[in-house]
Amino acid sequence: MMLNGVDPIATALGGLAAPAPAGLTDKVFTGWLAAPSRLGEVFVAFTDHGVQFVRSAESVHGDADAFAEAYRGRFGRPLRPAGRAPAGLLPALRGRPAAGLQLDLRGLSDFECDVLSATRRIPAGQTRPYGWIAREAGRPHAVRAVGSVLARNPVPLLVPCHRVVRSDGRLGDYMFGPAHKEELLRAEDVNLDEVAAFAQQGVHYLGSGSTGVVCFPTCHNARRITPAHRHGFRTIGSAVAAGYRPCRHCRPGVEAMPA
Repeated sequence: MMLNGVDPIATALGGLAAPAPAGLTDKVFTGWLAAPSRLGEVFVAFTDHGVQFVRSAESVHGDADAFAEAYRGRFGRPLRPAGRAPAGLLPALRGRPAAGLQLDLRGLSDFECDVLSATRRIPAGQTRPYGWIAREAGRPHAVRAVGSVLARNPVPLLVPCHRVVRSDGRLGDYMFGPAHKEELLRAEDVNLDEVAAFAQQGVHYLGSGSTGVVCFPTCHNARRITPAHRHGFRTIGSAVAAGYRPCRHCRPGVEAMPA
């Protein structure tokens, strides 16, 4: 039936074809793009709250659809191509400081966020053991749980889980494989050969006889210790008992536990 020559059904159907409200697509879809990084091309998903998911193209066999499926399985949202990268993303992926880069960690537990926050504070060119992360996250005995969180790190490279190592001197696992972990650390000038040699001698901390400070071997303060003033320790407790005080920079405040 028509009223004044207007079909109400046609009018209603025409309304369905009207443009979506502003911002609706951003609430339904997450933007994504491919970008260069220290591990080659990576796929990155991001919301208006920040970067949410990063995976190397290699890890998904270069298949953008596989990346989209992995993202949707974890976050429950579809992806759509984005026109440009978030501020700070591209330099951060290349290993350079990126002030203002935001991460979207919504949906993670408080502990997971604390683990990622502690990991993000490890400077380039340095490493920390899993036990250090557990302590910094407020749960010093949850070392294995730290490993589980980092194995599912949604934003590797941006949260540098490759800088977290075993307390026995070995590199440990990495989501993109141990070879890439070694590659990233060597590119940051971590002297892995020296660290391994110290570990074989049972040395996991280095003290300076001139300053009385004890550090992790990769700490920038430890690198300045000359061989004549260098003293190695198996545990932080033995260093403190010998009169050394923990470095305020690398904060080796507790015994690291294996992970």
